[in-house]
Amino acid sequence: MTRRVILITGAARGIGRAIADVLAPDHDLAITYKTAAEDAAVFCQQHPQTLALQADLRSADPTALIASVIARFGRLDGLVNSAGLISAEPPPDAFDMALAQDILHVNALAPMALISAALPHLPRGGAIVNITSINARFPPASAPVYGASKAALENLTIGCAKALGPRSIRVNAVAPGAIERDYAPRSAEMIKRFTDETALSRLAQLDEVAQAVRFLLSDAASGITGTVLPVSAGFRL
Repeated sequence: MTRRVILITGAARGIGRAIADVLAPDHDLAITYKTAAEDAAVFCQQHPQTLALQADLRSADPTALIASVIARFGRLDGLVNSAGLISAEPPPDAFDMALAQDILHVNALAPMALISAALPHLPRGGAIVNITSINARFPPASAPVYGASKAALENLTIGCAKALGPRSIRVNAVAPGAIERDYAPRSAEMIKRFTDETALSRLAQLDEVAQAVRFLLSDAASGITGTVLPVSAGFRL
């Protein structure tokens, strides 16, 4: 069976890395990273078929990224827009336009640009998965622009699903909640605050997010498009 080729942005660490770990055994992967070159190199040592591309999505040329994938593998079957930018935001009365533009660009405009660049190469049956956030529905007071950027990505997901349905290209999103993680540990107080608001009384797991993405990329999800799937342990049900 031909191994599907998937491009995953922001896959050297965090959610993107978890997605890459889940897909690598039976997919050929291209991954992007911004600064985590060592982490990307370790992944490539573990999975030698992987193509790692350095890319700052604030300025990267999406057409060039897709061209690199095609040059290496000769095809592209799916795209996972996992790279994201979250940063400490000033209060509304000290709004930082440059920071807001960076957040919106990386989290919404760059994924749309990559989708556009990928479309000439995606076959019928191709799949796109965008990583959004529960903050699209529950924007924090400390990061309103981030919440807005993820809400924009959810709307782009649904709009693209409508537009690309006639081409049998599916577009979905996964919206993680607070994630149990070792790369940026949370305080016990913060963990309790999150878990108290979940139906399962725990944080979501990285692997749970990754498995949701794997499902949406697969033929098992062939009838699913335009869906935003929360993986949040039942946050604020």
